Amino acid sequence: MKEAGAADDYDVLIIGGGLVGASMACALAGLPLRVALIEAVPFQSPQQPSYDERCIALAYGSRRIFEGLGLWPLLAGQVTPISSIHVSDRGHFGFARLAAQHYHYPAFGYVVENSVLGQMFGPRLAQQTNLTLCCPARLQSLRCESGRATALIEQQGQQRTMTARLVIGADGGRSQVREQAGIAATVADYQQSAIIANLSISQPHRGQAFERFTDSGPLALLPLDGQRCSLVWTVARDAVAEVMALDDGAFLQRLEQRFGRRLGRFIRIGRRHAYPLQLVSAAPHQVPRLALIGNAAHTLHPIAGQGFNLGIRDVAVLAQTICDALQAGNDPGGSAVLAGYEQWRQRDQRSIIRLTDGLVRLFSNDLAPLVLARSSALLALDLIPGLKRHFARQTMGLAGRLPRLARGLPLAAGS
Repeated sequence: MKEAGAADDYDVLIIGGGLVGASMACALAGLPLRVALIEAVPFQSPQQPSYDERCIALAYGSRRIFEGLGLWPLLAGQVTPISSIHVSDRGHFGFARLAAQHYHYPAFGYVVENSVLGQMFGPRLAQQTNLTLCCPARLQSLRCESGRATALIEQQGQQRTMTARLVIGADGGRSQVREQAGIAATVADYQQSAIIANLSISQPHRGQAFERFTDSGPLALLPLDGQRCSLVWTVARDAVAEVMALDDGAFLQRLEQRFGRRLGRFIRIGRRHAYPLQLVSAAPHQVPRLALIGNAAHTLHPIAGQGFNLGIRDVAVLAQTICDALQAGNDPGGSAVLAGYEQWRQRDQRSIIRLTDGLVRLFSNDLAPLVLARSSALLALDLIPGLKRHFARQTMGLAGRLPRLARGLPLAAGS
């Protein structure tokens, strides 16, 4: 990794060094590009939101991408496989069960703590010879023109101007890059919040994940090492303060009432956090020299655990698009290249947004016809092999046209 210096002209400028932005920087490591990564919070800092106590469910397709990046060996011993999934609708007859072995995969995905990812990215970025890391630093302004993009950055109280052939916005759901570029976004407030914590259980989970729909929103339990699970409990926004104020015993008792005892008793709960939930979707755009990835392009409800996985697929496709452009002698930030990226990602992004938003709205409505329809749909998912296989492949990130990284291959053929 190069130290930030006087030369402020780059091929690629990545704004946002969270999980998706750091993955993007790693994906560009082997290409003949000068890359700069701008991040406001130091890596592994307690204030770094991407590397806190939360957990991520990495889809099997995301494992392949990390394999292509050469990062999976650093994670393999620190993840918990999801071998099966149980989906149910509290108080109603519908349910579905899925097992990875039926599709000849070792797991549907893997649960990993964010802090583990943070510890992985820091050293890898430090070894990257084509990368300048500007951290902590903040974007002040951005101007995207046909020939070059120009960003004004504040770092250590000093302002510096950085230019690039391509700017990649990876700065989250409240993206300043998106705002500075004048890209509109559709925002739907679910009037829900996710309460997130790790908890201990009295019975082994055996690698099973649970998605349980309740009248207050979906409740997910993901397997962790030992007899622990990662909890994502969706509650109505106006009930968050009351639920968060419960002492640990009362909280676990309330949770048991919502979930049941499929995992025995809930014994102990870790520190709880609550996050408001919205759907944010950036409008199609033709801003020159700019691409959006991750939450800057689409922020999803955590139902079905698709958010980060959709973002890492953005990384794989954009990296492939840039690599192909370089091999063809084209400008990696040219309009045709960026249009190709947008077109390639459009179907996957729209499908996952429709899936997650549709599930939230369907299971948040207790009208009798909808209750019957969703229970029947869950049973159909459980009983119809072709439907179950399609759902599994989509949520595992294995559907559609896959770039090299998403096939577990190095970005450039022969590398």
